[in-house]
Amino acid sequence: MSAVAQLELPLLRPSTPPPLCPSLVTRLRAHGVTAPIETHANRRVLVSLGTRGALRVHQGYAMAPDAVIRAIAQWARPRLRPAERRAAQRVLTAFPVHEHAPASRGPRRVVDRPRPGDERTLARIAALHEELNRTHFAGALGAVRLALSARMRRRLGEFRPPDAPGEPAVISISRRHLRRDGWHGVQETLAHELVHQWQSETGRRLGHDAEFRRRCRAMGIDPHATRRLDNDLPRGA
Repeated sequence: MSAVAQLELPLLRPSTPPPLCPSLVTRLRAHGVTAPIETHANRRVLVSLGTRGALRVHQGYAMAPDAVIRAIAQWARPRLRPAERRAAQRVLTAFPVHEHAPASRGPRRVVDRPRPGDERTLARIAALHEELNRTHFAGALGAVRLALSARMRRRLGEFRPPDAPGEPAVISISRRHLRRDGWHGVQETLAHELVHQWQSETGRRLGHDAEFRRRCRAMGIDPHATRRLDNDLPRGA
């Protein structure tokens, strides 16, 4: 399973070195950001924190008012309380960042073609999502778009936060996983992805941290649910 480990909107790494916006970097430094800062024009990301602690920020924020820059600096603080992170996130996502910088071209996402029976399969996954949401999250999680993927070679499932405000998050399930492990396995994978959805909707950072593992164990699922799926089934499964 996979989660894109950042606030944001999903991170797609550009093929060229990230551009630099000196004025934005200077303003963030003035608000106390000490981590390395990279700026970009990727329309699928607003802000993100890399695995080495670098803060990646959309170039369009160079035109943002000081309150928004302050919110970005607040969001990037380590060990920030979830309520404070959510408050900062509301401020920075409200700014129309893409109106102030051109979007860079990221890698094109290939969408699986629908197959016979997909509608029935997705309806069953949707029912499972509703049941897990009701049982473990008191029905508090929002609706998501569900998808099946034949391209996952190692991951069983994936949660992707919304691409833009107002759009749904996406949970994808591996077709190979469904065929190999059946509905019991898919239910556990879906529960794993709902924990990532909960992280996203409550302003937490996406990832497999200690809190994530505790939540998974409380639900009776394995927090380390990544397995190789290639070579287990014929091509095209």
